[in-house]
Amino acid sequence: MPGLGASFGRGAATGYQQDLANSDCILFMGSNMAEAHPVGFRWPMKAKAKGATLMHVDPRFTRTSALCDVFVGIRAGSDVAFLGGLINYVLSNDRWFKDYVLPYTNASYIIDEGFRDTEDLNGLFSGFHENGEVGRYDAKDGHWGYSGKDEGGRMKDESKQAPSSFQSDPTLQHPRCVFQILKRHFARYAPDIVSQVCGCTPEEMIRVAENLCANSGRERTSCIVYALGWTQHTTGVQMIRTAGILQLLLGNMGRPGGGIMAMRGHSTIQGSTDLASLYDVLPGYLPQPRADGRHETLDAYVEQESPTTGYWSNFRKFIVSQLKAWYGDAAQPENDYRFSWLPRLDADYSQLAYFDRMAKGEVKGYFLFGQNPGGGGPNAGLHRAGLRNLDWLVVLDWFEIESAVFWKSDPTGPPAADIKTEVFFIPAAAAPEKEGSLTNTQRMLQWHDKAIDPTGDSRSDAWFLYNLGRRLKEMYTGSTDPKDQPLLHLTWDYDFDEHPRLPDGSLSRIEDEPDLEKILMEINGCKLDDIDPRTGRPRLLRGFSELKDDGTTACGCWIYSGVFPEPGRNRSRERKRTDNPLQPDWGYAWPLNRRVLYNRASAAPDGKPWSERKKLTWWDQDTRRWVGDDVPDFEADKPPDYRPPAGAKGMAAIAGNQPFIMKPDGVGWLYAPNTLKDGPLPAHYEPIESPVGNLLYPKQSCSPLIRLFDGPLNQLAHTPTAEYPVVATTFRLTEHYLSGPMSRFNSWLNELQPEMFVELSHELAAERGIIHGDWLTVRSARARIEARAMVTRRIRPLLIEGRIIHQIGIPFHWAFAGEAVGGNANDLTSILADPNVSMHECKAFTCQVSAGRLEGQTPGPTKSFAPWPTRVPVPDTPAAAQPEGKFGHGK
Repeated sequence: MPGLGASFGRGAATGYQQDLANSDCILFMGSNMAEAHPVGFRWPMKAKAKGATLMHVDPRFTRTSALCDVFVGIRAGSDVAFLGGLINYVLSNDRWFKDYVLPYTNASYIIDEGFRDTEDLNGLFSGFHENGEVGRYDAKDGHWGYSGKDEGGRMKDESKQAPSSFQSDPTLQHPRCVFQILKRHFARYAPDIVSQVCGCTPEEMIRVAENLCANSGRERTSCIVYALGWTQHTTGVQMIRTAGILQLLLGNMGRPGGGIMAMRGHSTIQGSTDLASLYDVLPGYLPQPRADGRHETLDAYVEQESPTTGYWSNFRKFIVSQLKAWYGDAAQPENDYRFSWLPRLDADYSQLAYFDRMAKGEVKGYFLFGQNPGGGGPNAGLHRAGLRNLDWLVVLDWFEIESAVFWKSDPTGPPAADIKTEVFFIPAAAAPEKEGSLTNTQRMLQWHDKAIDPTGDSRSDAWFLYNLGRRLKEMYTGSTDPKDQPLLHLTWDYDFDEHPRLPDGSLSRIEDEPDLEKILMEINGCKLDDIDPRTGRPRLLRGFSELKDDGTTACGCWIYSGVFPEPGRNRSRERKRTDNPLQPDWGYAWPLNRRVLYNRASAAPDGKPWSERKKLTWWDQDTRRWVGDDVPDFEADKPPDYRPPAGAKGMAAIAGNQPFIMKPDGVGWLYAPNTLKDGPLPAHYEPIESPVGNLLYPKQSCSPLIRLFDGPLNQLAHTPTAEYPVVATTFRLTEHYLSGPMSRFNSWLNELQPEMFVELSHELAAERGIIHGDWLTVRSARARIEARAMVTRRIRPLLIEGRIIHQIGIPFHWAFAGEAVGGNANDLTSILADPNVSMHECKAFTCQVSAGRLEGQTPGPTKSFAPWPTRVPVPDTPAAAQPEGKFGHGK
């Protein structure tokens, strides 16, 4: 999220999956799209059929690799080095898109003379401060900002200055302009060095670079696709940042077939971040107020967090409308709209830090749904230790997953009698048994209707939360204690007006189910001083441009405003096909149903399309408006030749040729002066566990800002170590889902992928005496697991620093609960946290591999396989495709 946000302004996929069919070149990196997102992969296949070049850069040769024109194998965790090599190639060979870069990026902006790069400080940026075991950067001390002083003589805050006030050099010759800093920064990422770091050949990297360059420009566009293979690193944010720099230099942002596609691993993982499942943000990516004195009042909060230029200058409208949605009539101007009722952050409450505290006995109770930390969390053994330290645990799920049965079924845990945790297992409704919206990879909200009532005592997550909230409000009714008032005044009126009916017309038997369309209407927002005569209720907002900061609008999440613009029109339910290839009437994509973000950049600075072949939105001189297939991501009536007057604020400060309206200066950031905690530019750092040192910055092996959680349950193999010489990375299979909470309780899926295995090369197998199909053991500094050996050419040894480095691939779907059980890859991994989003490093760690099994009794399944309902063959189906198989002799 912050990697994309720092570059462009929003932390979300910049296009839509169908647009991949319009690409001339696609680079898959950190993604195995063919297997992890097989339905969406049809669109790259359409592009290939039209002549596009598909490339895959990955530690493993996969089905995605097999369908690509180019495959390059690299060492897990070396992605920034490879991407830096691509940037070096673009800059050193003068292949950047000048007509795009000059007006649409901050390439010409001059950086303060006190800034020092990693090139000057042996792998560190200026402004670094030692802070015990974890360092920190101070951007102001490091002079990361644009050159110049404000009127008080202080360093400029870019978010508080008009873009016209920044010093720049349109010739790009000034030694401190972003473009020259970029060239110096990436100069060391030459093909021969990248080859030594990543394990590929210089020619392989150059081939990828040349394909991207040849397919970018006025007539052609390239896209980059990534997924968890990038995010699950302590340098994951900077991997995405590096991709953003590359795409800006090549002119691929905001254009058909271009952009960066952030593939999400769940049906609504995008929605979970939009609506603030993260501990440090409010819905719509507003920051959670902090307890450090900076956010004492609403005015102080807005002053601290709101820029004065660009679209984020509407920040006060977003937060005031959100407070009105939550606290209703209790939120008034004279009480700061109850801003004081919002909880303040005083520590890190992300999952990793929280479970570390739980394992130390510092947490008493926990609600758990939609997640399986006891099986799928990084260093899952530590997570289970945390669960064993609780007084109580509430688990809502379809099945008795590892996090529900850890107290009795964990083969590495103590006897059940020794565990104090009281576990309440609440059966959850399955997807067909509940309604609601999902927000997917491409920011699209799609509504799904309930088909049947949940069985037995099962209930939807929404039912549980809604009724828990009602009971808590009832418990505290009449309280005058100030700390109880936020709960008592929370708007909580989502009952159905009439008892809901099922699709067959019968009444649902479930009592007290909330009406989720009412919740979506609250999220959409309404105009409190304008009553709709059709409903007698406040008029629904048509979009977030109607939001006010005077308390007359309420909106639960500003970026979703427009999804429910009038009574009876839930746009996430729309399923209309039209002649527009973007299909704007199928679901609803935030913001305002835009399918391609930053699409003002699909036209040249003068408003004309870069080419007829790649046109999307453009300026129509006759109507004096931006028009095209997509909703313009720009002020619809702002002409290309508009230039802001001196002192302009808000959107008036954004010129008609500045497409990135969520940035305070309206341009894409090649250099991020004040956004990320680990530097304004990406730099290659080794994973915490790596068999080699940092060839690019020998004095700074790992990122200096990684947070470690030391303790006997989270031991690390600090780099490099002879005890753990093999690089491990985890991956997913099409047939299973995450740690297996659903798929390993499904007999048919277990038949397709029945047993845990590990992929390793023929060379490593020969060294260790491991035979294909036999057992092997994998040992890390945290745990040991056993698995079947899959000896394959899909993983090959790499030549790094003049010596052979082996890698293995481990699927992460097995653990000890379910019909099919096996060694848990997540037990091997560690808890670490990157500085920006507290992300772990499960995609790159070290281990040792040996032949044979673990000692002791192998745990069996916790659930019996489902009996076959019938032995009668499926009609009109070949024997080889029958559920029971018969693959060896089917005809």
